[in-house]
Amino acid sequence: MTIAALKQTFITSLQHIYSPNEIAILFEMVLKNTLAIKRVEINQQKEKLIAEPDLSIINSQLAKIAQHTPIQYVLGETWFYHLPFKVTEAVLIPRPETEELVEWIVTNYKQQSVNQPLQILDIGTGSGCMAISLQKQLPLATVYAIDVSDEALLVAKENAALNNCAVIFEKLDFLHTELWSKLPLFDIIVSNPPYIPANEKETMPKNVTDFEPGLALFVPNNHAQLFYEKIAQFGTTNLKKDGIIYVEAHENFSAATANVLLKLYKEVEVKKDISGKDRMIKATQLR
Repeated sequence: MTIAALKQTFITSLQHIYSPNEIAILFEMVLKNTLAIKRVEINQQKEKLIAEPDLSIINSQLAKIAQHTPIQYVLGETWFYHLPFKVTEAVLIPRPETEELVEWIVTNYKQQSVNQPLQILDIGTGSGCMAISLQKQLPLATVYAIDVSDEALLVAKENAALNNCAVIFEKLDFLHTELWSKLPLFDIIVSNPPYIPANEKETMPKNVTDFEPGLALFVPNNHAQLFYEKIAQFGTTNLKKDGIIYVEAHENFSAATANVLLKLYKEVEVKKDISGKDRMIKATQLR
């Protein structure tokens, strides 16, 4: 089969799920991953025959995509903040909004020309994308990353090795407050915790609900602020005097999240993401 014929197969197989532009992007990602062919080379080599072993791999990947499996899980990889990351269904796929949260932290500290060591904690690290990116950007920082999932921590450790990055990973159920004493004091506490009420699952895309870990997505309908309450409380014992909490929040509940933090912190700032949605929150100065 030629590259041109394979492209038509992608279109036929996926047109009931994705737009033509989305199919083109998926096709390019698969060819780059399997054949090491870049986007600009696809049209130049459209009559090139694909070897049977490679075609078998690509057909297997296409079958998964047609079943709504996210392309990142199909390929087992993605990029976050200019770094490569392995991903499995044990971890959330890193999102652009989370990159913006990392960028906010990095910009704040680089503007201050911080030369002293920092202690950073990433709560619910998942793939380790935030912890690893922060350690790479703030090399004097000692970064801790916790998660309740053994499988997620395994992926995160692989990503730290992939990016030649030293992060201290620990398994810890953050909701169990008696375990907090195991952790030191921090200059920065960052988290993209579960924040989607369980009843929203019915309206979410299948490629999210059927494949990404619910443990990292959903909270009880009657307690949407569960993790933010715990993070705010944790800061009273484990945040340094001039330390800062940074969190990602649900766009529809950012005001409620900010109010949770305002109960314990004097300064709380809500920041919009690139789409104009209130998704990032910073809190400092304990009351």
